[in-house]
Amino acid sequence: MKKNILLALLSGALLAAAWPTYGFAALLFVAFVPLLWAEARVRQQGLHTKRKTFALAYLTFFCWNFPTTWWIWNSTHIGAAMALLTNSLLMTLTFLLYHLVAKRMPRKVALLFLAAVWLSFEKFHLSWEVSWPWLNLGNGFSELPTWIQWYEYTGTFGGSLWVWLLNITLFVAFTDYLQHQNRPQLAQRVGIAVLLWAVPVLISLFLYSRYTEEGQQRISAVVLQPNIDPYAEKYDRSNSQIAELLLQLATPQLDKNTQFVLTPETVFAQNIRLHELPFTHEVAQLRTSTEAFPQLNWIVGVAMIDFIKDKALTTSQSNYLPTYGLWYNDYNSALLLNRQPSLPLYHKSKLVVAVENFPYQQLLKPLIGETLINLGGTVALKTTQAQRTAFAGVDTQGKAAPIICYESIYGEFVTDYIKQGANFLAVLTNDAWWGDTQGHQQLLSYTRLRAIETRRSIARSANTGISAFINARGDLVSTLPYGRQGSLKHSLALNSEITFYVRMGDYIARIAYFLAFFVFLYAMLKKREDVRC
Repeated sequence: MKKNILLALLSGALLAAAWPTYGFAALLFVAFVPLLWAEARVRQQGLHTKRKTFALAYLTFFCWNFPTTWWIWNSTHIGAAMALLTNSLLMTLTFLLYHLVAKRMPRKVALLFLAAVWLSFEKFHLSWEVSWPWLNLGNGFSELPTWIQWYEYTGTFGGSLWVWLLNITLFVAFTDYLQHQNRPQLAQRVGIAVLLWAVPVLISLFLYSRYTEEGQQRISAVVLQPNIDPYAEKYDRSNSQIAELLLQLATPQLDKNTQFVLTPETVFAQNIRLHELPFTHEVAQLRTSTEAFPQLNWIVGVAMIDFIKDKALTTSQSNYLPTYGLWYNDYNSALLLNRQPSLPLYHKSKLVVAVENFPYQQLLKPLIGETLINLGGTVALKTTQAQRTAFAGVDTQGKAAPIICYESIYGEFVTDYIKQGANFLAVLTNDAWWGDTQGHQQLLSYTRLRAIETRRSIARSANTGISAFINARGDLVSTLPYGRQGSLKHSLALNSEITFYVRMGDYIARIAYFLAFFVFLYAMLKKREDVRC
């Protein structure tokens, strides 16, 4: 058992050491091999196999989750504990399903099921109300855009499948060599593994070298980084004071060609009443810049609130104030502001679990009241919208996808902005809650994947950093370091072409759902037999 524990620890260490933005992603291709070997040894021993497999897998996944996502603690203690323990548990249960199938089915079928059920788990983790896809395997290559240009066809699930194909091939080669000591067979299978790595990389390098922005229309954009401490300053400064700061940062960058200015998420942190938004002083302040630059379009992060007296007008995301007998909707939004009187809005719709939403509240709220969301560090559920929105500016061909913070992790979700006509991505975020940790670096790194999947340039405004411009190949073109106040200006290429991934979405995961379901069903109905490990 001691050897199996060491193997489980080795897998956890390899997974953690592979993760962006500090690790080497190629380790992902071998990281699961020790755990797979430990599981096979447990299965061969035949005593308490489910219990032992559960313990070994949980050890591996805890050792992966902790060093890669510990920084959540800086924002919310209960959220960090939930993310760490629950995500490790969900990964463990997924691996345990493989163990159950491996006890009943031939090795080839069981390993096919493993890849399929893991991709199914990742897709599920993108979709349910306790969504936390931070460690989906395809995200692990975000620092190596030259390896994954084919994400425009597969999305990150192509990367996840790639990881499993390599791990399974090497696991089979290793275990068969231990059993048969057949060196030519080992060399052949290692050669297959090398090809499985090299061919996608060569295809990617070809796509990377061939991709060009020549002939594409361009816009001039500015991203602002006000560097406001979310714990000491964010809620102590008026929206008017913030508007003045934004103008100070933006004005030196403005000229007759500047078409877009981006601010961070909820930079106007003092809640504005939804119906009063067009008449507020802060909106009037920013609009003064359009007098000198009538072509200018601001995309601004704003916190808003809408009070409701009639309960019939509430939704499942409405909040209740018993002291006043009022309901209200709370919004984390982006607004488009230019010389036109209208103010188009987009409301953030992928919410941080236990901080911005109460998962499955119709089931849980009668049992535990407001406990979960109170412990999560917020006081209200956020109200979302069903469809994505693209902001079409004035006097410009640019049409922006207003992506707010956490939403930039979700590949298929972002494609819905493209289907609404967006020809560049505008990311508004506030990563300051996590401090200067891997958290804000990883979120920026994952954003690069959205550029490749959609072939859209990205302008990213982050409160304390890292603000950046990213081209459609996923390259960081320019950045503003963390903790520095300032602004960046860049000429962004616009692209209206639709990639295969934008059209098809997470089709690899949907195929995986189908395979995993039917293999598992067949395995559970099949009489258990002795199978090769």
